Amino acid sequence: MTTVVFAVFTGIIVLLAGSLPWGALLAAANMRIAPVAPWAILPMAAYLFCYWKFVGGRWGSKSTANLRRANLRANSLSADLWGASLAAGMLGFAAIVAMLILMSRLVNLPGSAALTAPPGMPPITFFVLLVMSSIVAGITEEAAFRGYMQGPIERGYGLVAAILVNGTAFGLLHFPNHPTEVLMMLPYYIAVAAVYSGLTWATNSILPALVLHSGGDVWSLGRLWLSGRPEWQLQSEPVAVIWQTGVDEGFVISAVVFVALAALTAWAYAGVRRLRSQQHE
Repeated sequence: MTTVVFAVFTGIIVLLAGSLPWGALLAAANMRIAPVAPWAILPMAAYLFCYWKFVGGRWGSKSTANLRRANLRANSLSADLWGASLAAGMLGFAAIVAMLILMSRLVNLPGSAALTAPPGMPPITFFVLLVMSSIVAGITEEAAFRGYMQGPIERGYGLVAAILVNGTAFGLLHFPNHPTEVLMMLPYYIAVAAVYSGLTWATNSILPALVLHSGGDVWSLGRLWLSGRPEWQLQSEPVAVIWQTGVDEGFVISAVVFVALAALTAWAYAGVRRLRSQQHE
């Protein structure tokens, strides 16, 4: 239990150390000061470079360098492994979409605060800041949740426990997006964590999850900006839940598709892990 508590605590520290300078300082300042240009990305890029070097054990105390390198788990991959892992991750995203369709028939999924550019900021500038926000989230959240948090729990208690712990923490820390429905949305965040955590386990590297996370955030934030709907609201209008309509053919088909895609994702991840093992024999 001590391992879990320490891993969660360390992961949150790593997350805040990477993300707070952007969300609380640079991005907020760029919204008010000289909003015509996305100037905040330059100091943040420099900060992320230093952050990555430190949490990866290349800078800082030599006595903890090996531990930080192992915790970050940013191991390099071959071209074949990159291709296989990204394809498997996209299959995982498809399973999440199927899960959201299923969830929308069980509960009324919440909305989210709209994204709007401040007065005087051109759309292209806002989009560049949105992309930078996605990159910051991909780097810091994967370093924190799938690196520093998942690794020790996975080694001590197994992959399923690591997914449940980091997925729950991942969901609870997203409570500003839907503060009154945070518990309702936990299954979604645990499923997202399963996609990223499983890929990290299969490749022994957070890098594929980092790329997919950043790209996924560009899509979800861009969609929220343009449509006003978060990524979990796939339809423009709420659909009737089965408690009102009863279990119908559409619900059954959605359930079968979700189970099939989840099984295919697990199969693909196992194949990625076998490929990695073969390359390291």
